[in-house]
Amino acid sequence: MYSIIIPVYNRPDELDELLMSLSLQSYRDFEVIVVEDGSPIKCEQIAAKYSDAFPVTYLYKENSGPGDSRNAGATQSNGNYLIFLDSDCIAPAHYLAEVNRNLTDCPCDAFGGPDCADRSFTPIQKAINYSMTSFFTTGGIRGGKKKLDKFYPRSFNMGVKKTVFEQLHGFSSMRFGEDIDFSIRIVRQQFSTLLFPSAFVYHKRRTDFRKFFRQVYNSGMARINLFKKYPDSLKPVHLLPVLFLTGSIILLLCTVVCPYSLLPLCIFAGLILADASRKTHSFYIGLLAVKAAFIQLAGYGAGFLHAFWKRCLMRQGEIAAFQQTFYN
Repeated sequence: MYSIIIPVYNRPDELDELLMSLSLQSYRDFEVIVVEDGSPIKCEQIAAKYSDAFPVTYLYKENSGPGDSRNAGATQSNGNYLIFLDSDCIAPAHYLAEVNRNLTDCPCDAFGGPDCADRSFTPIQKAINYSMTSFFTTGGIRGGKKKLDKFYPRSFNMGVKKTVFEQLHGFSSMRFGEDIDFSIRIVRQQFSTLLFPSAFVYHKRRTDFRKFFRQVYNSGMARINLFKKYPDSLKPVHLLPVLFLTGSIILLLCTVVCPYSLLPLCIFAGLILADASRKTHSFYIGLLAVKAAFIQLAGYGAGFLHAFWKRCLMRQGEIAAFQQTFYN
């Protein structure tokens, strides 16, 4: 049996879509555990609506972050494998069948799958999905086949043996980057991890560019928090957004003396436009993808530099440095 654990905060409509997709799974040996992380807008009735489709448990707890919520769900699980999905995901009907097939063919201690954009997504959601999965922006480290760095499972689509989860005491108390922290500990303890390309989910992510900027900004800050815990976890690919941000600022300043200084950025934008238009079959989404890519790189880079200043130069602790951002 698989135990699917879903932390949720003020997203009843998204949870409804995810649970609906789980009710259509071709593989049926699973249970679902919904963990409400102190939401003012509760989704207990949404969870109860699917009690006839599959075994479902609803837990309500005080707000303490997604990692702690996943840990709470794991304590109520009955499966041999725990699968963590974000509430803004949708599982294709073959998702669990593909997970089970892959584990049968290639047993492992932990696994993850990529994310895609469904045809029903808005153009902005499709553009953001491209930005977060493209080789040109993330190097493919989020589950693409072309990778500059080793794959680590991410909690939007992540599975782990329950025995391994218990041995490692689950997720940490980090409010952002807690899934990467957990994956790092899995790998360091020499448990086996695999990417299952066919076990993908549709990931809606943020619905506008302002929310997307905040998400990637927080991700940049989380990378420094991870660096403070695991210095060797910082790879060259994680510095690319910083180089993009600082390089873009320098090029903009150089336009005062050389109007052709922005040519490198124009070439990069052209590559994004061409690649995104080809993959999404839409020139309009390609244009939005250029904006999403620039936001993704600049936002991550800005968050990275912000955290580097506070954590590395000012030597503040994680909670002290980000009390208002993550722990208010």
